[in-house]
Amino acid sequence: MDLSDLIARNAAFTPDKPALRYGGATLTYAALAQRIAAAARALKSVLGVGRGDRVAILAANSPDYLVLLYACARLGALLVPLNWRLAVPEQVFILADAATKVLLVQDALAAVAAPLRETQPQIRIIRLGEGGSGDTFEELLGQGWGDERNPHIDLTSPLLLVYTSGTTGRPKGALLRQEALLWNAVMSQHMHDLTASDHVLTVLPLFHVGGLNIQTTPALHIGATVTLHARFVPDATLAAIAAERPTLLVLVPATIQALIEHPCWKTADLSSLRAVTTGSTQVPQVLIDALTARGVPVLQVYGSTETSPIAIYTRVCGDLSRAGSTGLPGLCCEARIVDESGCEVPHGTAGEVAVRGPNVFFEYWGNQVATSEALREGWYFSGDIGTRDADGYFTIHDRKKNMIISGGENIYPAEIERVLNQHPAVAESAVIGRPDPRWQEVPVAYVVRKAAISADEVTAHVAAQLARFKVPREVVFVDTLPRNALGKVQHFLLKHQQTRGNQSR
Repeated sequence: MDLSDLIARNAAFTPDKPALRYGGATLTYAALAQRIAAAARALKSVLGVGRGDRVAILAANSPDYLVLLYACARLGALLVPLNWRLAVPEQVFILADAATKVLLVQDALAAVAAPLRETQPQIRIIRLGEGGSGDTFEELLGQGWGDERNPHIDLTSPLLLVYTSGTTGRPKGALLRQEALLWNAVMSQHMHDLTASDHVLTVLPLFHVGGLNIQTTPALHIGATVTLHARFVPDATLAAIAAERPTLLVLVPATIQALIEHPCWKTADLSSLRAVTTGSTQVPQVLIDALTARGVPVLQVYGSTETSPIAIYTRVCGDLSRAGSTGLPGLCCEARIVDESGCEVPHGTAGEVAVRGPNVFFEYWGNQVATSEALREGWYFSGDIGTRDADGYFTIHDRKKNMIISGGENIYPAEIERVLNQHPAVAESAVIGRPDPRWQEVPVAYVVRKAAISADEVTAHVAAQLARFKVPREVVFVDTLPRNALGKVQHFLLKHQQTRGNQSR
């Protein structure tokens, strides 16, 4: 059995049940199962996709995103979701690092195709669109023949290769097996009391495991209905809640903020929602209060790409009274708070969050050093700092690593620093997060110059190579950076100086 069989079984039980709604059209479970089979058949027979081959997708949300996921599951191939917010050089790096065989790219995002044809000519590029020139996915579906399966595929087969921003300045590919998505879905179903009667509205991007796996794939596994939006748009989200009556929705703090600032927020009909799920290191209480004041319970989930992402959560009809708590370890995994030696610490003592279970990733693609640092005796060491109370509830306080979360996107300072330090006028740099009322955090760069350069020139240099949300919102020129005895930049001192400077203003 593989993960795609769950769709086929639901198609057998309820063939005419709506599985996916998108852009006014509906794809039933029977039609979804047929399209998955056709996609797997075409990938195998026309493009030669075999076990372990990497198939990348660069696109906004659409039903074919999920068709490709389950077609890859059937073939034992790996789907590589690409973040369309990344700059072209970042996307090219990921495609090369994954040794991608096939790339499916939406027409609107085709800027990546030209440099790929020059640097990675072996990648077969298929267009997700109609008209124009070049191979299209729709044409491909009609060209397949023969069997749509590869031998020796089961739930232990790898399925998702999801790249996360790297602490060493380059993204790392977290490899998730099919069984990780299966057990993640079981925990989502437990968390949300999710049944086939539910209707999930998905507005977060499917290139993140949050958009893909907190509710979307769990809903499809249980036979529920999912409405997809290509991207989050506040107007469209509020209109869909009122008109299509979804029962569940996942939002990040930045999207909650956008909704409550919308002119129609106070009169919007939210009565269909059983819960809104959100997650981040720390979710501002004011955002939770804004939803609960409208009668919508807020569930919190903690996890990461490496945990599929569900690891710790609060539950529908559970205890939601503990302000700031992200809940209890999930139904199918363990979590604990540990010290530097990996030993569990007493209740109330801060330490690193570690997670173990079948939802945890298998390895970082081609990076044994990073894998051995993060995975120890089956435990994933998250790098996040938290506490656990006497009742077992977790609260996440900070990040051991220097990751910045901006609008739901993870940003690692080392990645921006790598680009900054490539500029001939930059001697060295350090990047930290600054609190922001809209985005939660935004990056700020501290730069030591070795030649004349302006702040605008610094940001333009970064913007040419990295995604817009990674471009520093402020550049602070300094003579030196604070370092410890080993010469490592002490980012926490920069944060302390920034906080102190803000307080003195």
